[in-house]
Formats: sequence, structure tokens, C-alpha cells
Amino acid sequence: MIISFDIGGSAIKGGIARSEADITPMGRKPTPKDDFAAFVETIRSFITESGEKPTRVALSIAGVVDPDTQRLTCANIPCIHGRDLAADLQAELGLPVLIANDADCFAMAEAELGAGRGHRIVLGAILGTGVGGGLVSDGRLINASGGFAGEWGHGPIIASEAGNPPAKIPAYPCGCGQKGCVDTVGGARGLERLHKTLHDLDFSSEEIIAQWQQGDEKATRTIDVYIDLVASPLALTVNITGATIVPVGGGLSNVEQLLAELDKAVRQRILRKFDRPLVVRSECRVEPGLIGAAILGLKAEAV
Repeated sequence: MIISFDIGGSAIKGGIARSEADITPMGRKPTPKDDFAAFVETIRSFITESGEKPTRVALSIAGVVDPDTQRLTCANIPCIHGRDLAADLQAELGLPVLIANDADCFAMAEAELGAGRGHRIVLGAILGTGVGGGLVSDGRLINASGGFAGEWGHGPIIASEAGNPPAKIPAYPCGCGQKGCVDTVGGARGLERLHKTLHDLDFSSEEIIAQWQQGDEKATRTIDVYIDLVASPLALTVNITGATIVPVGGGLSNVEQLLAELDKAVRQRILRKFDRPLVVRSECRVEPGLIGAAILGLKAEAV
């Protein structure tokens, strides 16, 4: 038995995993952001409540492990930022600890139990507040020891013009320190940013999408530009990775009409042609981070 965790800035969720078919959530507790001792005790409390000693602990976390130093970048939880968290937790708990990025865990969950089943190469894409991704090949996470593989949301790549007729798009500054990243336009905040740029209107992403679905001309223009901007870098990522399925999670994945338009545009831009949907809604809708971490932990046990 292993215990898996989904570590977020506001809550820590725990789960017990005995097999891929037997993963049981244990509930959630507030995340201690500034007190590492309290953070450890929260993890320990889940282990105690499980009633037995696990063989391993596996964490999904909104951060990136440096593959060279094993130190974690996790700005929204200061007490673990910059630590070799796996080593520190292992010393505290006396158990092997595995840590993976939440988008990587999402990709693993989809590859094993979701829309990616039966596919050799699965690119998991997140279209939520921002843009993220993870890559699984032959059942193995590419970022097994940490890193940025599959992170298609960053890098100065967005077009300077998009839509029909073309609209000029500024290279928006990104939180990663660069300009013109897909993350600046591809998530919910990016959609709102585009609408403001194109029409000088402040609406939420939900309002923009609702207006688009009702045939509003300005919202339709924004979605046209959005699809043009996002489809090209996603198509390039598919070409480079050879992915044959792209399960999408995050809030925007709930808009099936939007995914259908994105899928159509991506398939028009890639080298390999598919006569079926490529960009699809994820199937692991409940706790994909927890499930992905559990699968990674179980695979580590089997080695």
C-alpha cells in the first residue's frame, strides 16, 4: 500500500492506493504554507489515519523538481520552495518519497486510466487558469526524475498576428519571466486578456464563452483569435512528441465546443493526419493529481 497526495496552495488531499483499480481518497486538510514542521505533520497525520504503514509516499505538486539538484520550485508554498523535498520528507517520515509535477500526474492518470489508454505517447494538456502539460511515453513519465518535458505553455512562441482577418497581438509578459508564452493567452486569464486587447471589454472567461455560444460578434472574434494562437504551438508540440492523443484538463476543458474547435484547428496544422479527434476532454475528472501520483508510486514499487 502506498499513500498519495495532491499538494495545492490551499489544501492537501490524501489517498490510499493498493493498485491502479483500488485508489481511495482520504479527504483534505489545509496546506501549511509557511511552516515546514506543520507541513510534515499534516502529511504524517494522513499516514496515521490510514491505519497501516505504507511502503512509499507519492506527491503531486504544483511545482517543478530540478532534475540536477532535485530542489523544488514551488512559489505558492514558501516552506517547501527551494528544498530537496523528497530527501527532507524521507528523513522525517522514514519512507521512500516520490514527487512529481501536477500536470505530469494528470498526464499519467490519463495515460493509464483515462482518454490515453491504448496510446503509446500521451500529451496531457492543461487549459485552466493558465497552460501546462505533461508527457507519457510507453507508460513512463518522461519527467521521471523531474524537469520540464511536456511544458508547452512556456517559451516566447505566440504569433504577433492571429485570427481572420489578422489582429495584432502584443507579446504579453509571462510569470515565468519571458514574453509571448502560450500561458499568457491560452488559459482563462489569457482569454480575458485577449478580449480586453481586442475590444477593450472586461468580461470573465465564463462570460466570454457564454456570449460566444450565443453568437455574440465580439466574443466570436475573440475565440477565433484564441484558437488561432493556441492551435499552432499545440500542433508543433504534437509534431515534436509524436503524441497520438491529447487529453485536456482544467476549467476550459469543460467547454466541449471550444475543445472541438481547438481539435479541428490542431489537426489541420499537424503532419500526421487523424480521422478521429486528437484533442479531447480528459476522462479522469475527479482528483487526477491524486490518481497520477498513486500510479507513479505503484510503478516505482513494481521496479
